[in-house]
Amino acid sequence: MKTKRFAWFPAAVLTAAAFAPPAFAQAQAQTEGKGEGISPVYTKADNLAINGYDAVAYFAESWPRLGKAEHTTRWNGAVWRFVSAENKALFDAAPESYAPQYGGYCAYAVSRGYTAPTDPTAWRIVDGKLYLNYNHAVLSRWLEDTPGNIAKGDANWPGVLR
Repeated sequence: MKTKRFAWFPAAVLTAAAFAPPAFAQAQAQTEGKGEGISPVYTKADNLAINGYDAVAYFAESWPRLGKAEHTTRWNGAVWRFVSAENKALFDAAPESYAPQYGGYCAYAVSRGYTAPTDPTAWRIVDGKLYLNYNHAVLSRWLEDTPGNIAKGDANWPGVLR
């Protein structure tokens, strides 16, 4: 199965990886705290979801913003940061409404049957759901067929974690 998975690894992702910031190119996925049937969240060694970006800000401000250490919560095995106590309260009340789809893994990668880390600035909200991608080049590819990629991603998730 792994051979098949890497055999069709998109050339765009391989090319994009060469130009990715080192933090993203060397990211290691962790799948801590699966919780009550909830999919694991992508984090790096610091255990921050979305690399410390505020999940609520994508919706409330239509732009990603780095959260602050003083506004932190733990959910689904990861640490989530927020720019304000208000955003933290919104997330705490309904985390599934704000957390990125596919545990914060790259939406394009999941639509193709594998996982990859994400750049919090390569994002879209579609039908009230947050999707993150590996980088802006991959986001552009994902946007070429957003409904199809979401359908494929939904079908593949969370099976790609096995």
